[in-house]
Amino acid sequence: MSQTLLAGLSRTTEPQVMLRRFLGLDAVVTGANGVAYVAASGPLGRLLGVDAPLLSGLGVFLVVFAAAVGVLASRRAPAARAVTAVVDANVLWAVLSLVALFAWLEPSTAGAVWIPAQALTVAGFAVLQWSALRAGR
Repeated sequence: MSQTLLAGLSRTTEPQVMLRRFLGLDAVVTGANGVAYVAASGPLGRLLGVDAPLLSGLGVFLVVFAAAVGVLASRRAPAARAVTAVVDANVLWAVLSLVALFAWLEPSTAGAVWIPAQALTVAGFAVLQWSALRAGR
């Protein structure tokens, strides 16, 4: 991904600003998802065809992860190792989501659409964050 494309996405040519924005967006989206999973694990579990306790546990993890990413995004210059850990976690989440979809979950139609969609979203965050990190080097 070119630096020009990244700059267009984040409306800045400063790699650190891009990185912080992508981390911040990740924190907001992940946090909202986690809160929804915790607050409405029963109804969402039924809609997606996923066990409510699993969804609730994932929600707690996502809220904690989002808080950590939010703290990282608040740094003037996020540490490269910490950003790499976030990128790695996002890639792992995306891969495991797809593995779970095919290996052990039996989702509803909505779940069969939602799980890959959120996996692609998380993978997209990883690509944007990694690209912004590299642009800043």
